[in-house]
Amino acid sequence: MLRNKKIQTLFSVFLLGASLSCASSSEGSNPDPNPNPTTNEVDFWLTKGNGTAKLEKQTTILAFNNSTNIYPNIEVSDSQTYQTIDGFGYTLTGGSAEVINTLSTAKKQELLQELFSSATNAISVNYLRISIGASDLNSTVFSYDDMPTGQTDLTLANFSLAPDAQLIQLLKDILLINPNIKIMATPWSPPVWMKDNNSTIGGSLQPQYYGVYAQYFVKYIQKMQLEGIRIDAITPQNEPLHPGNNPSLSMTALQQAEFIKTNLGPAFQTAGLTTKIVAYDHNCDMPSYPITVLSDAAANPFVDGSAFHLYAGDISALSTVHNAFPGKNLYFTEQYTASTGSFDGDLKWHIKNVIIGSMRNWSKTALEWNLANNAGFGPHTPGGCTTCKGAITINGSTSYEKNVGYYIIAHASKFVPAGSVRITSSQVGSINTVAFKTPANKKVLIAENDGTTPQVFNIKYNGEWVAVSLEAGSVGTFVW
Repeated sequence: MLRNKKIQTLFSVFLLGASLSCASSSEGSNPDPNPNPTTNEVDFWLTKGNGTAKLEKQTTILAFNNSTNIYPNIEVSDSQTYQTIDGFGYTLTGGSAEVINTLSTAKKQELLQELFSSATNAISVNYLRISIGASDLNSTVFSYDDMPTGQTDLTLANFSLAPDAQLIQLLKDILLINPNIKIMATPWSPPVWMKDNNSTIGGSLQPQYYGVYAQYFVKYIQKMQLEGIRIDAITPQNEPLHPGNNPSLSMTALQQAEFIKTNLGPAFQTAGLTTKIVAYDHNCDMPSYPITVLSDAAANPFVDGSAFHLYAGDISALSTVHNAFPGKNLYFTEQYTASTGSFDGDLKWHIKNVIIGSMRNWSKTALEWNLANNAGFGPHTPGGCTTCKGAITINGSTSYEKNVGYYIIAHASKFVPAGSVRITSSQVGSINTVAFKTPANKKVLIAENDGTTPQVFNIKYNGEWVAVSLEAGSVGTFVW
């Protein structure tokens, strides 16, 4: 008898799968055969791993009901809230600005509107990370105070933002579209004359220059403000445990704590800056680094929180740091999609880890690396990343292509504005989820089917549910 019931259940699921595959373009057809709702209550946006649907709004009517079915429940509840969200977005590298600026005026405005506006056809990116000086995805290596070999500039008299003129103008264009966008800035290297190896690659910041380097940050923030660009947060160093990039710098946790407590924090305080100082900005395999910085009693008051990448370690490291310092914020600030990757593989992994994973582990942001580059995955510095694929590929002056990184971020940024809060959502089988309540009191559920077979499940909220389905490797954003 039990065996027959199991066969009947499997047969029902098989019939459901067949009916869904025969439905119109909507993978989200309501699997429950009993209700026949006439009013849609849940908007469903779908991206399939095979690329046949990319952030497509589904047309089948979905409505909550209490008719019994056999499907497992993803329970969403706003009775408990977690972190407030600052935003979703990308690193706007100098190289990104350079290639975006090769578009015609009309085409560039079209792209910026699609990325940053709140229009119906836009994805409403609301957080950017930029480099202080050059990153490895700039055409050339520079700081804002480069000096001839053997010379120093202790008063920063030669400090200038001029090498970043293209980036600054593009930021101004973006701010015209979204004046509330938040910006985090981080250096890949100080000026070479402050370092102990006289090179843009690696080396350490010499302690005698801690004070002047702190003023370098202050001057940067103040001059950007004069350009109309507010820097919401900085990190003292990008990937401080990766000194092999060009540019780069080695900075241990003890060195970072010392720099923050003796120079950077007090310099911000004296200058009256409210820009947040965020520690670490590197991989999830070393949560001990930000914990060391935050454990320094003198550095701690100056530090807003810590930032992470996921080229090593596990995303749960964010919760390790949160549990050690629950009053400090967490930020996920970088992950790249590679030129050697696949759309389906990158979509699954990044939604699972960068979007859902970081949010379920207390992050206020989820940022992909590198907004845009050209078809040759440039520009980059000598020794910089040659396989980093932008969310957008710029093809000459009249066209651009949206890559997987665009859709990874879009599934969150389009629906979860700044000020939203994470709420409770359960996970069932191969379905990974995260849920939010927006300032407009909308509920948003992002779900990813990490398995190899289609999954049917109920979204249950306030004692009612709606049955939906996701193919293997597909991602859905549900809004009600």
